[in-house]
This record gives sequence, structure tokens and C-alpha cells, in this order.
Amino acid sequence: MFTGLVVETGTLQTLEPRGESARLTLSTPTLAAAASIGDSIAVNGCCLTVTHIEGDRLSFDLLAETLRKTSLGDLSPGGKVNLEPALGAGAKMGGHFVQGHVDTTAKLLDYSAHGADHRLEIELPPEFAQYLIYKGSIAVDGISLTVAEVGPKSFTCWIIPHTDQLTNLHTRSAGDRVNLEFDMLAKYVERILAARLPA
Repeated sequence: MFTGLVVETGTLQTLEPRGESARLTLSTPTLAAAASIGDSIAVNGCCLTVTHIEGDRLSFDLLAETLRKTSLGDLSPGGKVNLEPALGAGAKMGGHFVQGHVDTTAKLLDYSAHGADHRLEIELPPEFAQYLIYKGSIAVDGISLTVAEVGPKSFTCWIIPHTDQLTNLHTRSAGDRVNLEFDMLAKYVERILAARLPA
């Protein structure tokens, strides 16, 4: 379980194909110093397991399903990724409940400065539109954000300077794919209602 509060950005070192799978290695001085084999870390919002540690580098094995469902396969050496370790028992809860299970990817349409803040607009896949509400929560590349506008084909969030600099958002541009995880609570409500209401 995660909260969507990014603690550090890591730098991609290698993305090594292994058949239909891959091994992802990144440098992250802060997290690598405290990590252990088997730890769960959200990488751009995708929950991955640490399989190797060497100095300031962490490696993760990516399943074919992970490569299909996320944008991790788009990464290039030197690219920045958002990182968050799993929430510890008794830890302060911020952001919102994030599982690290990416629902889909979507295209970043606009990331533009408006004074000190930034406007982030992302396409909204129609099959997931029911999970978004005004002032609701969404995880974009593992960042817990509040939805400011919901349109027929896109949604918008406003980004404060702290978030812009702490995450990889300042390195992104229109056309990039981002990972989306919709609110877990909305999905549970949908499932419960579907089971109770007549077909």
C-alpha cells in the first residue's frame, strides 16, 4: 500500500529485455541505502519488488503484463522516475490509498506554467471515466493528485511548485504516456452496487 506521496526521483540506468520480460535498474541514493531485497517500491506508480541491490542502484524484474499495462517500457537511460516505498505500519497517512496497481496509461496533453503553478491535462480513457469526480483523487505516475476539472475526453489537475520539483513532472511533455491508478474506493463501490442491483 502507498499514499501517492513521492519521496525521491530515481534515474534509470538500464532496461534490459529478458524475453517478454525485462530487468529495470535505477539509481536512487536515498532509497537504496535503506532498501532490502523483497521490498515493495512504487516506480512511477507501479508496485515493484526489489530483486537486487548494488551501491546506490536497485533492480526490479518486470513481468510481461507489467510492460503491457504500464509505461515503464517507454523509459530511456537517464530518465527520471517517481519513487515511494511501501507504507509502514503506523506511518503518517497522506495523499490517498494507492495500491500500485496501474489501471491504464494515458497521453499527457498539456503541462504548462501558469504563474508559479502548472496545469496538467491528461486524456481520459472512456472506460475509466466513471471513476473520476471533481475534487476526487487519482494517482498519475504514482503522484496523488486532486482532480480539478473533468471533461468528456480529459481531466485536469493543478500542480504546486513543490510537487513540480519533487517529482518527475518537470521533465515530462505533451505526448508522453503516464500511468493512471483510479481511486480504489470508487472501484469497490461499483463492484458492490453491481452485485446488488438487478441486471
